[in-house]
Amino acid sequence: MDLTWNDFERVEMRVGTITAVSDFPEARKPAYQLTIDFGPAIGPRKSSAQITAHYGKEDLIGRQIVAVVNFPKKQVGPFMSECLVLGAVETDGAVVLLHPGQPVENGLRIA
Repeated sequence: MDLTWNDFERVEMRVGTITAVSDFPEARKPAYQLTIDFGPAIGPRKSSAQITAHYGKEDLIGRQIVAVVNFPKKQVGPFMSECLVLGAVETDGAVVLLHPGQPVENGLRIA
C-alpha cells in the first residue's frame, strides 16, 4: 500500500538534542535510555535506542538527532519510550543516527 501525502504530513519528525544518556541493562538488545530536548513547545522526551554499536554515552550528549514525536508512548520493559529516534540500519543491524547537517533550533519539524 502506498503512503499518501496526507499520511506523511501526519508524521511529526522533529530535531532534538540529547541531554542525558544512561545504560539500559533490561533491554533485550544493547540499548541506551535517552532524554532529548525538543525545545519549549514540546519539551523533553525519553526514548530507548539500540545505538550502542556506533555511539558511546559520552559521544551522544549534546548531539542533535531526528525523532518522531507523535507516536503513542510505548512501554519497553520497565521504561516508557515517548518518541522514536530515527536512524539508518546497516546490514549487521547497527544503527547510524539521522541528524541535521548543521546545528538548528530544537523542535524544528522535518519536512
